[in-house]
Amino acid sequence: MGGISIWQLLIIAVIVVLLFGTKRLRGMGGDLGQAVKGFKDAMSDDKPSDHANQAQQRQHDDDKDDKTLR
Repeated sequence: MGGISIWQLLIIAVIVVLLFGTKRLRGMGGDLGQAVKGFKDAMSDDKPSDHANQAQQRQHDDDKDDKTLR
């Protein structure tokens, strides 16, 4: 009783297509797909081992700075 039936979803889909048009909906879908792909690529580029290497490099740089200040 509280759920949305297939007929209600179909009516909503028809109204959305009539309001926005298929060309604009296709463009929005493509933009959304590119955004998700970019997000996944950014997440896969960010490896945990890179963070460890960067932290070690920062620590090494800080140690060098401390030695030059003494």
